[in-house]
Amino acid sequence: MNKPEPRYLPHKSSRLFLTDGGLETVLVFQKGIELPSFASIVLMKTPEGRDFLKAYFEPFVAIARATGCGLILESPTWRASPDWQTAVGFSNLDQLAAANAASIALLDEVRQSLETPAAPMVISGCIGPRGDGYTPDTVMTANEAEAYHAWQVRVLKDAGADLLSALTLTTINEAVGLTRAAKKAHIPVAVSFTIEVDGRLPSGPTLGEAIAAVDEATGCAPAYFMINCAHPDHIAQTLRSTGPWIERISGIRANASRCSHAELDACEKLDDGYPIELGRQVADLRTIFPNLIVMGGCCGTDYRHIAEIARAMMTPTQHQEAAA
Repeated sequence: MNKPEPRYLPHKSSRLFLTDGGLETVLVFQKGIELPSFASIVLMKTPEGRDFLKAYFEPFVAIARATGCGLILESPTWRASPDWQTAVGFSNLDQLAAANAASIALLDEVRQSLETPAAPMVISGCIGPRGDGYTPDTVMTANEAEAYHAWQVRVLKDAGADLLSALTLTTINEAVGLTRAAKKAHIPVAVSFTIEVDGRLPSGPTLGEAIAAVDEATGCAPAYFMINCAHPDHIAQTLRSTGPWIERISGIRANASRCSHAELDACEKLDDGYPIELGRQVADLRTIFPNLIVMGGCCGTDYRHIAEIARAMMTPTQHQEAAA
């Protein structure tokens, strides 16, 4: 029997939803935890890691409650698909599948204990690119991408994820194939591309070209599109373009840094930018593009940045209520 559809899926709600920040950069740069292949799924291997993940979400829950926002609980499964199994330290796919499923169960525990009517929570199964998150080094046809991602799509769906978030995608074909896999599994998917400082995907197309191509190839199957792993300066420049594709963008997970992807890859020290400035810039984007309903952080961001994003988007009445 299929479980009932969640009441508060972002694309079916008028409520603003927040996300967490850059989990992996928090782990590596703030907590000094070594992540093989930048894979936070390793948290699921130990009780200490699982406890950390639960505690990690607590300040984001508090922010959502204080501001009357929904909250998307994102699973630590961005780099937990089959090609990464050995690199992230799992002996076989059964172990990797169990870790994927356990991460969804853990987030459900968080929801069961901390959700309130004022801060509804959605559990998102996070799926990353097959290859590098910045460089399109794995070239696939759409059919190959569908076959590859179908495994993780099914694991996360069967574990109880409410929706999937495909983050940091760099090519059209991978987005098409992943979307088709989600469609066949009957689970909504948000497709999030990353863009370079010039507003193009690392593989070359403009964001508008990529969104239009995915919609055409899948019958507009993505629940919505997002941009992640880019600074608001670069996002704003991209959204100055025109076209119906802009209306399909409903979410942003912004980087704290203005650096390019190549510069970020070479960084040995965290660039966490300026939280207050980032909050205002993200809020300004929503003022211009009110269809943005999912707002959060990516590399270099933590609860401070999300608090400033939420604060910058609060109405005067909400500010008064929060201060009371």
